[in-house]
Amino acid sequence: MTSAHDLSPRLTRAQFLRLAAGTLAGLALAPARAAPPQPGGGGDRPDKLLTRPIPATGEALPVIGCGTYIGFDAAPDSDEYQRLPGVLQTLFDAGGSVLDSSPMYGRAEATTGELLAAAGSRKRAFIATKVWIRGRSNGIRQMEESLRLLQTPQLDLMQIHNLVDWRAHLATLRQWKEEQRVRYLGVTHYTAAAYRELEAVMRNERFDFVQINYSLDAREAEQRILPLAAERGMAVLINRPFGGGGLLRKLRDRPLPPWAADIGAASWAQLLLKFVLGHPAVTCAIPGTGRPEHMEDNVAAGMGTIPGPEFWRHHADLIEL
Repeated sequence: MTSAHDLSPRLTRAQFLRLAAGTLAGLALAPARAAPPQPGGGGDRPDKLLTRPIPATGEALPVIGCGTYIGFDAAPDSDEYQRLPGVLQTLFDAGGSVLDSSPMYGRAEATTGELLAAAGSRKRAFIATKVWIRGRSNGIRQMEESLRLLQTPQLDLMQIHNLVDWRAHLATLRQWKEEQRVRYLGVTHYTAAAYRELEAVMRNERFDFVQINYSLDAREAEQRILPLAAERGMAVLINRPFGGGGLLRKLRDRPLPPWAADIGAASWAQLLLKFVLGHPAVTCAIPGTGRPEHMEDNVAAGMGTIPGPEFWRHHADLIEL
């Protein structure tokens, strides 16, 4: 499967920096900057997810996706598995597309492939997965298995998971991109302790995406990684936007601040996601869930008002963590 977006030119660094600067200069309560409407991409409809451009091509990506860690590691005969078609339908109905998985997530890749095949909805999905093993030949075998489990001849995004043996895998990924087996290349991590190494890799190699952790209680990425992604023209996926779940558990029984209604946040999950999306370098947040009602709550955060950095400079510290 080859997308027409594969033929789009890479945005120049200057163009992307102008885009980021324009976002920063917007009003504090201005809606998120959206790319021109794409089929299923959200456009400017109030009931659809906003989109942001992938710097490498300008392709519009919806700002909320779904991580498959834990939630999609479900046996086909389980109650958990039976809820998952509703998760995907809720995401797609909102104009979403991004599904992020990994070989380390149990049977999540297999589940994702089964559900997309059963519903005939592969074309609606932007499938991201990872290579997570040492050795070039082992990596090739693992990625081939991911293609088989996900039931697709082409992946939208293949990421080197947690920088594991990244030098060995990067050459393979570049070759696979030339062969159109993958559309985009990325690298990931989930802890600030790895940012020094991640920063060096981002400065010295060309990736289309970087995936990192970022949340209201873990803001280290603001210092160097997010600005560097903007400078280098890399799209950013955010994992752990709820602080791995701990932050949401801490806040969920508290009343929302009075100003939450002003930004269209009807739950703590929505407020926390709007905070993450408030950074102009962030392309898409991928909170994990296996429940349709949680997916519905999450996608609502990516519609309407998304406050920018100036708003959060005045409001983030008002939330007692």
